[in-house]
Amino acid sequence: MSKKWSIGAVAVLAALSLAACGNSKSASSTSSKKPTLPLSYSSKKKAISGGTLKVAEVNTAAFKGIWDNALTTNAEDTDMMQFGNEGLFAVNKDFKIVDGGAANLRLNQKAKTATIKINPKVKWSDGKPLVAQDVAYAYKVLANKGTASQYYTGSIANIQGIAAYHDGKAKDISGVQVKNKRTVVLHFKVMKPGMKTSGNGYFWETAEPYHYIKNVPFKKLASSDQVRKHPLFFGPFKLAKEVSGESVKWVPNTYYYKGTPKLKEIDMQVVSPDSIAAALKAHKYDVTFGLGSSTYGKVKNTSGYTFTGKKALAYDYLGFNLGKYDAKTGKNVMNKNAKMADPKLRQAIAYAMNIDAVEKKFSNGLGSRLTTLIPSAFSEYQDKSAKGFPLNLKKANKLLNEAGYKKGKDGYRTDKNGKKLTIHLAEMQGNSNTQAIVKNYIQQWKKVGLRVTLTNGRLLDMNNFYEKVQANSKDVDMFEAAWSLSSEPSQMDLYSETAPFNMGRFVSKKNTQLLNKMDSEKAFDTNYRVKAFKEWQNYMNKEAAYVPEVEVVQSYAVNNRVKNFSLSNASKDFNWADVQVTSNSLSK
Repeated sequence: MSKKWSIGAVAVLAALSLAACGNSKSASSTSSKKPTLPLSYSSKKKAISGGTLKVAEVNTAAFKGIWDNALTTNAEDTDMMQFGNEGLFAVNKDFKIVDGGAANLRLNQKAKTATIKINPKVKWSDGKPLVAQDVAYAYKVLANKGTASQYYTGSIANIQGIAAYHDGKAKDISGVQVKNKRTVVLHFKVMKPGMKTSGNGYFWETAEPYHYIKNVPFKKLASSDQVRKHPLFFGPFKLAKEVSGESVKWVPNTYYYKGTPKLKEIDMQVVSPDSIAAALKAHKYDVTFGLGSSTYGKVKNTSGYTFTGKKALAYDYLGFNLGKYDAKTGKNVMNKNAKMADPKLRQAIAYAMNIDAVEKKFSNGLGSRLTTLIPSAFSEYQDKSAKGFPLNLKKANKLLNEAGYKKGKDGYRTDKNGKKLTIHLAEMQGNSNTQAIVKNYIQQWKKVGLRVTLTNGRLLDMNNFYEKVQANSKDVDMFEAAWSLSSEPSQMDLYSETAPFNMGRFVSKKNTQLLNKMDSEKAFDTNYRVKAFKEWQNYMNKEAAYVPEVEVVQSYAVNNRVKNFSLSNASKDFNWADVQVTSNSLSK
């Protein structure tokens, strides 16, 4: 079940992180045995006609309900709209784009073009056909400054003429050419090695219903009824009802090009991490998203459920506030005088964290310490020789001493000028264990003389957390968060000078050089690209601007009345239109 295409390159994620849900590190279990979870589940019983599927989105915060791929930035919205939110292209198990979706793709390396041909059977949920103008208009939604889309990055700017449109110097995008009613040709400055893979960030993989939103000003699009209340999709289901921030109801899109879905209805509801275990034991939900390792340990033996899982295309990290984002230039600007500017300070903070011990005790075998910013889901590109930041208090103290952070009589270190040093940590709310886990890390930092306090003196709700972090608020010196990654391993849209998602605002000539190297034309040679990735990982560990923390096997509870559920990446292996249930009540 691949859905990361729907938001292009990446989304901020709360489902894995300690701060958001406590899911990676927030259980009372001490089991560290790694479970083997199946990728798919399908009841062997006969399906009934229709039926309602009940789905839980495990989270502490309300979803925003921005039902547009170019405008939403959190994985929770993506989860909530996945039933209607189908992408343009089909993919195989390795996320390579293949024929058979709403549109087919043809790359021409010599001509530096991508040709998109729309399946004539595809219709929006209002019955209007998907046309080339819908594909083309999506690039204006991305690039117009009025939408402030965070997916307008240096990667998408590789399309000819899109920068001129973004800067207001052109009314149209010269590199987005509508050839006919069902064909769009994209013209690039340079071809990139990741273009054959979904989620590459160099072209957009969804469309906008031009006929429906063309009269909405770009500045008002994200708040418009067309996006927030009555969105259109060309996937198997359409939005029928929303209780703001709490739940959504989906009903079949009768115009769906692959046939009418089997289910009568899908209801998805936000459920807190502290409530989901009891809800599953009471058999209230068919499928869970964001279940997490803590809850898995509590409910893994619950009758009536089969637990599926796969290695998450996501990870937790610790980031540092190093500058600001200049909206006028579209670039991150690093502040050399920032409190956390010294790499030795950042490395010391990382070496003081007892991540291995926390994961062994709390993750039920689903979590493990990550050693680089490339997770093992991208096994080919990950530097498996990297050690990352294992607990080493002696090394942490040595680094701080070398950097000039001296200890005072109270045991805490001062800054390099001899003044009191207080580091403000932004953390998201989680379950009942989150506070204790955060306290553990604060105590670890105290052991090396670092005074760390929570921003606002408390855990923040998810939306407030990201508002502060993205604005580089002065009361945030470092923050724990997580990425939901795209299916193409390019790091350009996460950590480049022009990436809005580079929320710590780390910028250097060397980083830019290495990022460009990974995505260069030379990188069409896989061996060259792998080497470039490993060079970048080594560099980023030395800089420690972002510290890799944890990756997990993501578990999903599936009630035994469900048929045809799969976590496979391949489009042919899973479609919500094919999901069925075998009875009107959940299996117990």
